[in-house]
Amino acid sequence: MRPTKSLYALAGLAVLLTGCASAEKKLGRGLNNISEPFRMGELTRSYEQSYLWDGSDVAGSRGLIHGINRTIGRTAVGAFEVVTFPIPSDPYFYPEHPVYPESYKPGALDNPAIQTDTRLGFDGSDIAPMFPGSRFKVLGD
Repeated sequence: MRPTKSLYALAGLAVLLTGCASAEKKLGRGLNNISEPFRMGELTRSYEQSYLWDGSDVAGSRGLIHGINRTIGRTAVGAFEVVTFPIPSDPYFYPEHPVYPESYKPGALDNPAIQTDTRLGFDGSDIAPMFPGSRFKVLGD
């Protein structure tokens, strides 16, 4: 049997979609950029930087307009990167990672799923909390 053109097209698509770490990176970058209107990092950073460098009377006009333009640009580039993620390329928008105002530094959410040291006993809790009667504490009481 001879393979058809659709089989060749499917094989070509599989080659593009598999084994390419930059495609995963591009998709993640695109999804981050698409969420910019909800995060409002570009808008608040532009407003803050304009306030600090140019003064309060400029921040409300030029800083706000600059932030809106950067937000729209980052969102459009993010949508483009999501659509074209199988084709590897360099970042189109710099800085590559989402920006935040200097006065705000995001951290990890407080979640027991990422606090692995609580089960190991490194935070002063019980050594073996899954066993009844385990009263030994690492940091003592």
